Amino acid sequence: MSTTSPVTPPDIVEHPKMTVIGTGYLGATHAICMAILGFDVLGVDVDQRKIDALAAGDVPFFEPGLPEQLRIALDSGRLHFTTSFDEAAEFGDVHFVCVGTPQAPGSDAADLRYVESAFTELAQRITRKALLIGKSTVPIGTAARLTELVAQVSPLGDELELAWNPEFLREGFAVEDTLHPDRLVFGVSSPWAHRQLIQAFRPIIDEGTPLVVTDLPTSELVKVAANSFLATKISFINAMAEVCEATGADVNLLATALSHDSRIGGRFLKPGLGFGGGCLPKDIRAFAYRAEQLGVGQAVAFLHEVDDINIRRRVKTVELIREMVGGDLQGKRIAALGAAFKPNSDDVRDAPALDVARMLYMEGAIVTVYDPEANENAHRAYPDLTYADTMVAAVTDADAVALLTEWQEFVTVDADELGRLVRHRRIVDGRHALDADAYTSAGWDYRALGRPVAAKTVALASDSRDDVFA
Repeated sequence: MSTTSPVTPPDIVEHPKMTVIGTGYLGATHAICMAILGFDVLGVDVDQRKIDALAAGDVPFFEPGLPEQLRIALDSGRLHFTTSFDEAAEFGDVHFVCVGTPQAPGSDAADLRYVESAFTELAQRITRKALLIGKSTVPIGTAARLTELVAQVSPLGDELELAWNPEFLREGFAVEDTLHPDRLVFGVSSPWAHRQLIQAFRPIIDEGTPLVVTDLPTSELVKVAANSFLATKISFINAMAEVCEATGADVNLLATALSHDSRIGGRFLKPGLGFGGGCLPKDIRAFAYRAEQLGVGQAVAFLHEVDDINIRRRVKTVELIREMVGGDLQGKRIAALGAAFKPNSDDVRDAPALDVARMLYMEGAIVTVYDPEANENAHRAYPDLTYADTMVAAVTDADAVALLTEWQEFVTVDADELGRLVRHRRIVDGRHALDADAYTSAGWDYRALGRPVAAKTVALASDSRDDVFA
């Protein structure tokens, strides 16, 4: 008869101390919000400037509501920041890795250098049972490879476990999406990791938030699959806009009719300039690239056309503006309203608005850009463009106005008052965000992608969570 004692399962830390590796958009938001939820949190970054700014109460990017939450978290004494991985390894019971996975130079693949470095730096320092949790968007198979890497470099070997918890933040709504997400996904490889993650998200789970527990590969796939679906829906209605342009049909009326089908719905079925930002474009490209590596490239080959449709909308917008000013942009004064890829953000990564402004400039137009929050980032990306400090300064004496990002400041401006500032009352509504009837009544030549010149406006019902790109 065996006298061997059963293996004692590792203890669960009921109120874990947390580190968040990477204090960019995702990491800073996650660190601040977890402190708001009552956890002791240490934010970690190799960039001393970011750490100093956050420790001083300054959020180094624009996100509504986050500066106020940062102040509360710092005042509570639960949130601190450091550049020391030694301090992080000693402090944390759970470690969230939130570093970026940009598109690799010269390739559609995801650049995983920062993710690999973060896991390595942590793993080689941790000397007690802890859980490493990836939140970055990565190609499927990354977690399995990192599990092997962690076991090789850690003093604990395979006792140091890894899990994946994908993020679903929308810029402009990141605080709400972190504190009150529409779902949680846990990718785990052991019951202990599952139970420890439960404790790390206890306040959110206790709200009744849906929880999906998966294996590691599925958890990696959830985010890229979601982004691919959203990108496809956006590009679908923009593909229909191309058909409307060729036939005289109205894409707004088409989208409204489609939205009443409960199988389709109206969310993300808004035509216009298309998607951009730091997630959707690079994520669908990396997904297609990884699928090719896995031998299933044909399964997601449609994503290449989704990407192409999205880029064509930018070119078509330039064509529409060129046509409106008489066929030649040389020397024409164009007011570009918007630079960020969406409102309530200062993110100009792969921004359709800024891409259109650049193309107009390359054809000889005198382009003046104004964005309520993204001017500084836009200037760093395209220093040759001219930037105005106000909408009034941007549109004064313009030969044409292009609405490229649907900030409320642009949507609510009085059409007649705006008309008194410009040289010619011509406007291209790149986001189908304006009251077309109000502009035409005020004497404007109003154009929008996929919409006949004389068409009447029909609003597509949506809510504040619609048509915002992850």
